[in-house]
Amino acid sequence: MPHFTAAEFEDRMARTRAEMARRGLDALLLFAPESQYWLTGYDTFGFCFFQCLVISGAEPVLLTRSADLRQAQLTSSIQDIRIWKDRAGADPTEDLVALLDEMGLSAKRIGWETRTQGLVHQHGARLAARLDGLVDASDLMGVLRLVKSPAEIEYVRKAAELGDLAWDAAVARAHAGADEGAILGAMHDAIFTGGGDYAGNEFIIGSGKHALLCRYYSGRRVLDANDQLTLEWAGAYRHYHSANMKTIVIGEPRPGHVTMQAACETALMACEAALKPGQAMGEVFAAHARVLDEAGLGAHRLNACGYALGPRFSPSWMEDQMFYEDAPTVMEPGMVFFLHMILADSESATAMTLGRTSLVTDAGAEPLSRMPLGMVVG
Repeated sequence: MPHFTAAEFEDRMARTRAEMARRGLDALLLFAPESQYWLTGYDTFGFCFFQCLVISGAEPVLLTRSADLRQAQLTSSIQDIRIWKDRAGADPTEDLVALLDEMGLSAKRIGWETRTQGLVHQHGARLAARLDGLVDASDLMGVLRLVKSPAEIEYVRKAAELGDLAWDAAVARAHAGADEGAILGAMHDAIFTGGGDYAGNEFIIGSGKHALLCRYYSGRRVLDANDQLTLEWAGAYRHYHSANMKTIVIGEPRPGHVTMQAACETALMACEAALKPGQAMGEVFAAHARVLDEAGLGAHRLNACGYALGPRFSPSWMEDQMFYEDAPTVMEPGMVFFLHMILADSESATAMTLGRTSLVTDAGAEPLSRMPLGMVVG
């Protein structure tokens, strides 16, 4: 059962076709799972094996495997579902070209998504060899998804509530002698029991020197009497995300923790002040860089400070639009962004992070989390 009304899906389809017409596209081949989900409700993880949603002036057609037939029937608005057969030497691009020929589209101007986990290089190369003149339209659906509808914003708010429950669970267990695995398990338990979903990527959890990492890695440890614990997580609801990031100090804070924490708070406030309609995303990054550089911490910051959020699938909850130097995307009401202030001093092995999700409104940034910004000591 799709999570949006038929009227909402019809509006999204109309907007998609209007943008296709503006770009001179007769058809669009959608391989990104978030594109398929946003446009029709189709919800699966079988995208890694090749599936394509064909959008044209006719009814949408999904080409997928037999394992995903009922998935499409039960979760989406798609009526025309075609199956390519699993077999030795199977080449589903051959089936797709035959489908396009049947639909009278093979000689038309066709756009396709190439910047996605839903189209592996082997299949992409084969399809490009079979169809001349494919037009890269990888950005089309992502741009349409940027401004959220009221129904989508409700899901984002629910995701934020779940993210806060995960934070509560982490704080309750973040103390000397605690196992990282118990903390991580409690965070996921809070989200799942609250009706949430798996997030688009693994939660980041690291302590000791690994608190400097901003990526997931395998392996768990027990917190020392004086330690640091970095967490990056997202509440997820109906695949919509609200991300947060925080470093918890265990025991006595180091002088570096105090200095970095103050800088992170100031930088986040400056970034949120710049998060307003009509302003380019690059202005937000400029605020991030200015504050941290003036604090003498420029060598310890990253070259990006956040990104757009929305309905996303593994391996990442990030949308394409990021905050980096001179990022051109102009912000509008209804957009949702995660801002993260990340400082990692490799020489002293000191970390401090702070991040939360905001909704852009007519008045500016509306933070969606109740997580405290000040230093938390466990």
